[in-house]
Amino acid sequence: MAALLSTPFLLRALAPERTDWSELSDISQTYGAVSVVVSTLALAGVVASLAYQARQTRVAQEEAARAAHRELVMYSLNDPSLLTCWEPPRDRITEEEYRRRAFTNLIFSRWANSFVLGRTTEDQARGLLLQHFRGQTARAHWEQARSGWIRQAEAGLNRRARRFARIAEECYQASVVAGPAVAVNEYFESEITASAD
Repeated sequence: MAALLSTPFLLRALAPERTDWSELSDISQTYGAVSVVVSTLALAGVVASLAYQARQTRVAQEEAARAAHRELVMYSLNDPSLLTCWEPPRDRITEEEYRRRAFTNLIFSRWANSFVLGRTTEDQARGLLLQHFRGQTARAHWEQARSGWIRQAEAGLNRRARRFARIAEECYQASVVAGPAVAVNEYFESEITASAD
């Protein structure tokens, strides 16, 4: 405070006798205007940096939540006694089919996450999903899970999550129209058939 109050006196003592104070005042005001512009740009940079950091923190939190979910699913896939800790399937199915659908959900979740984060375009998502829904397990998974996926996406604030759910439904419907799904037992050629040829 003392230095601030003594500044005018120090300037008068150090300045030459014929100093034009009004001219110095005009110059100072010009630098003041430039300073406002520079300060505004600096503030905008800080705001942009904070927004970027907030987004990165949100993405990291979402990734941590997905990793925890993935880990829980993998625990239950490795220990079938834990499968009943999850919600029951809508229709009675075998344990093997339930495990396939649970794993399919992990694949589907990964694609949804990639789309939401902007790592996958709409065209890429469509390409993945159209191929995905050619399979019996993929269709069975979506038939059971679609209402939940769509409901959660529509209730959420993320526009890209809503878009992904809609794309998934469109691709599912297109796959159904295209023909029957490839059955699980038709994915691979059997050893007996291959050796006979």
